[in-house]
Amino acid sequence: MEADRARILLTCVDRPGIVANVSGTLYRLGANIVELDQYTTAPWGGRLFMRVEFLLPGLEERRGELEESLHELSESWDIEFQLHFASQRKRVVVFASLADHALLELLHLWRNGELPGDIVAVVSNHTRLAHAVSAYDVPYHHVPVDREKKEEAEKTILELLEGYRPDLLVLARYMQILSPDFVRRFPNRIINIHHSFLPAFVGKNPYEQAYARGVKLIGATAHYVTEGLDEGPIIEQDVARVTHRASLATFKQIGRDIERTVLARAVKWHLEDRILVYENKTIVFV
Repeated sequence: MEADRARILLTCVDRPGIVANVSGTLYRLGANIVELDQYTTAPWGGRLFMRVEFLLPGLEERRGELEESLHELSESWDIEFQLHFASQRKRVVVFASLADHALLELLHLWRNGELPGDIVAVVSNHTRLAHAVSAYDVPYHHVPVDREKKEEAEKTILELLEGYRPDLLVLARYMQILSPDFVRRFPNRIINIHHSFLPAFVGKNPYEQAYARGVKLIGATAHYVTEGLDEGPIIEQDVARVTHRASLATFKQIGRDIERTVLARAVKWHLEDRILVYENKTIVFV
């Protein structure tokens, strides 16, 4: 069944006939639509975003026919398309530092078959998590990052990534800032978990900042990484209520639970092709 399953993500200027023509094109090919979600910023002249998941018998042999039909539709209606095949599982490399909760959550989901992609490697600037990762039979690469030699470390990482050909990089509490050049190589393909409810408390030590302000809600944010620190398109967020009785240690304990679930949801949605990025915002079809 997965061999016959594909997904389309599209965006264009909204006007009558787009949904009918997309579904009609798939109908003429003999495809059966199993999911269709859409959103428009305005019904006349706004921006339309759509996700279509469908089954097409013999898809493997008919990819060229499908791509040609969608290309013709794209030119006729000025539609920007992304076409994804469920049988092509995305390859994921996870980055981590010292904290293990977000990394182990992803590894656990992957081993249990709950993550629709494959974790092919873990990269860390410390050795601390190597033993825990070894239980999942995933290659672990220790790449130390010296403040004065960050360029060398990134060069080593990029050489590693060439061998793994990742579709997605996940920063699971990787406490290093990636250079603009590195980020530009993976547009909308790096997901970070930030341990605050952005845009509040950006940068370092957000729990300490929140505790000092006496907040009543703490949260976490999964977002795509851009050149601006913690300014990328937000994919998912969640919060938990705290009181004046909560210590800084309690903030961090509660926060870890939020971080692992928020990051897992964001990664899963990306792997299922549920996210469209437009003007530093995301449209997430869930």
